[in-house]
Amino acid sequence: MTEHRLEVADVFRQHAQEFFTRWGRMLSAPQRKVFRDICACRTAALGARFEQCNHCSHHNVQFLSCRNRHCPKCQSTARDLWLERTAKELLPIPYSHVVFTLPGALAPIARQNTKLIYSLLFRCVSETLLTIGRDPSRLGVQLGFLAVLHTWNQKMMTHPHLHCLVPSGGLSPDRSTWIHSRKRFFLPGPVLGRMFRGKFLALLAVAFRRKKLRLAGELQSLQRPEAFDRFISGLKKPKWVVEVRAPFGGPEHVLKYLARYTHRVAISNGRLCELRDGRALFAGEIQPITTHRNSSRLKRSSLFAASSLTSCRLASSRSVTSAFSLTAAAQMA
Repeated sequence: MTEHRLEVADVFRQHAQEFFTRWGRMLSAPQRKVFRDICACRTAALGARFEQCNHCSHHNVQFLSCRNRHCPKCQSTARDLWLERTAKELLPIPYSHVVFTLPGALAPIARQNTKLIYSLLFRCVSETLLTIGRDPSRLGVQLGFLAVLHTWNQKMMTHPHLHCLVPSGGLSPDRSTWIHSRKRFFLPGPVLGRMFRGKFLALLAVAFRRKKLRLAGELQSLQRPEAFDRFISGLKKPKWVVEVRAPFGGPEHVLKYLARYTHRVAISNGRLCELRDGRALFAGEIQPITTHRNSSRLKRSSLFAASSLTSCRLASSRSVTSAFSLTAAAQMA
């Protein structure tokens, strides 16, 4: 019998009571379901499949999986199926990688308004790419793209950013020919950043005026219109980070890159090192990465569980991802 390896599910089961006592009132229904599914995955709680050899008495019992996209044990198959479907949509041409990142000052608002903020993020990124792509002084084409939302960083802190994989070119305005971008250049990051910033802040201000923003706790001071206006003005000055990488390879490179971000969980079982005295020890990157790569971090188990569920907040935004992907794909039809 092989030795049991420490899993995220072990942390969840052993410290469930402490976790729900501290964080229960903050959990959404989807996050509660993720917690239950991870605890029950491949246990008798979900049933089992019995297999027996027709020629001997050898038999095998396999407990069923939860198939939740946030479960560390259920991601490999789901990821492979997703990539297989996505491969059919890719074109045999070079692709560019564009990353739109929200500034850290918006992280608290994103935590309290996940569905709204992530919807605005997809909308503003989509409009920015399509608008700049149509500009005759840039590319003058109809773009299509695939966007993947990432809501946290290596430290499991809120860090919303959108990874966009864009064909390095597009259809001419009359859709009769394909126009390639320059070999070493796609679109200017600073120009994308300025338009993205303007669109996002304008829509955020509209959401505030329509009272669609939740501003509680640490954000309560922003409930006053004059305070919120000052907050928005402060975000207009700094540059917003939009990273544009030169076109790289064909679809095979795109698929390898997508595999890192689709169906990804905050903490995989492989990163867990030890569980002792109510604390989880896990491998992670501590800044600066160049000097502390693969260092280990220690975190209270209840806080570890809360951090592990951070990525589940994007569950309500998955339909937005699909909607904008289909919209972009339609531009290419």
